[in-house]
Amino acid sequence: MKASDLFVKALENEGVEYIFGIPGEENLDLLESLRESNIKLILTRHEQAAGFMAATYGRLTGKVGVCLATLGPGATNFATSAAYAQLGGMPMLMITGQKPIKKSKQGRFQIIDIVNMMKPMTKYSKQVVNGNNIPSMVREAFKIATTERPGAALIELPEDIAAEECDFNIYPVQSFKYPKADQEAILEAVKMIEKAKRPLLLVGAGANRTRIGNALTNFVNESGIPFFSTQMGKGVIDENHKLCLSTAALSKDDFIHCAIDRADLIINVGHDVIEKPPFFMENDENAKKVIHVNFFPSEVDDTYFPQLDVVGDIASNVDNLRRAISTQEHWEFDYYKRMTEEIKTHLQKYFGDTRFPILPQKAVRTIRTLLDDEDIVTLDNGVYKIWFARNYRCAKPNTLLLDNALATMGAGLPSGMAAKMVNPDKKVVSVCGDGGFMMNSQELETSVRLGLDLTVIILNDNAYGMIKWKQTGMGFDTYGLDLGNPDFVKYAESYGASGHRPTSCEEFEETLEKCVNGKGVHVIDLAVDYSLNHSILNELLAKKECLI
Repeated sequence: MKASDLFVKALENEGVEYIFGIPGEENLDLLESLRESNIKLILTRHEQAAGFMAATYGRLTGKVGVCLATLGPGATNFATSAAYAQLGGMPMLMITGQKPIKKSKQGRFQIIDIVNMMKPMTKYSKQVVNGNNIPSMVREAFKIATTERPGAALIELPEDIAAEECDFNIYPVQSFKYPKADQEAILEAVKMIEKAKRPLLLVGAGANRTRIGNALTNFVNESGIPFFSTQMGKGVIDENHKLCLSTAALSKDDFIHCAIDRADLIINVGHDVIEKPPFFMENDENAKKVIHVNFFPSEVDDTYFPQLDVVGDIASNVDNLRRAISTQEHWEFDYYKRMTEEIKTHLQKYFGDTRFPILPQKAVRTIRTLLDDEDIVTLDNGVYKIWFARNYRCAKPNTLLLDNALATMGAGLPSGMAAKMVNPDKKVVSVCGDGGFMMNSQELETSVRLGLDLTVIILNDNAYGMIKWKQTGMGFDTYGLDLGNPDFVKYAESYGASGHRPTSCEEFEETLEKCVNGKGVHVIDLAVDYSLNHSILNELLAKKECLI
């Protein structure tokens, strides 16, 4: 069997449905092998977008998303996607080509050491030097990419190796089960929780796995301990739950931090230091204590140094904690209940504001109102991400896909495309800033070509708004961050999509309702007003009584 055929058979054995990417001449044997397989090639307009789509496929399914590029410049375009998957805990495999390694007639033309370049950004990065090694390498890459913490892998397939003859030998896919925590760790955690006066549960990105959501919901219901989430932990437990405080959209000085600061123990489930901190620990014997509940031990840094690690299968460990804990009469949750109402009042303050350009809070509210609990919103990266994290209540996991790990621009549209492919029966809305949208806007053509029903909202302020906000907040004069955008309506139409430009909040709501319930790709150019960012986020400073 030809090595490229064997490679495709190994991918089929892993259940691969799609390969996202752009082939080059070094991939032609593999491309021919794919042509006769049941794997569908999704041709994109940029390798970075292909990587974002593969990573999002992995995030949503728990299976490895696969993407393809040629050597050199095609492979280097995967760098940001690799970091996106690696930091975000998304299982992904990159397949890249290379010039012949046994004999070359082109010197060093286009040759970059991609394998070593990718090692710091992946869990696995290797070159195939013998076609007979392909089955074991593919199995190993898939296993490593999916085990906790999930992440990126790379296999480089040189042109001459892809064409050589080799033996057929496919390895069976074996499931992997994580061990449970030691009973002593469970009992020590129970002792700390029962001794605490104001325990609080934190739900992080690593808790967004099969079974864990149910285990955590049962834990909250039976213990009565209130909870909050990190940005990437939203929806693991229904955020409409009466014991849900909110999301830690900032690291400090937000209303939710009034409650976090009052806690004397945080039960931290599924969070690690890769995601932006939801709060800062203090190295003081009187400061709050933290129990780290995760698949792997905690990593210590200046913001995070837990007093206890409960390591192993999270769902099983949470269930064991739930069974062992007894509710305590000395637990004090009244303050959390008051803060829950305070936070809700604060977050709803601008929901009814009809000024235009639209406030981000009003935009979030409109989108939330028009989508069902199962529908999906994907975000690019910008200041609006804070408002979605704070204001968009998620009833289900993976219904608000934001990136709080690499926090890269350019991923919003590709992740929306992948979300729609994985969930064709759900409405999908991709929200991008004008800066981030233009970084992969060419994928509108891919969306149209694939026949996706997708709505893209561009929050347009003609600037790199997040950095401008930081710039003014730090006392600098505004400089170097204003943009000149194309006519987004005509731009969308040039790709065969439908373009819209509402001129009022009412018109935006009417337009969005038609788009999400219609067919095809729709682009909404929505003028946004970020001028109140500082005053809204500083409202806490004027309400110090909440700390009493």
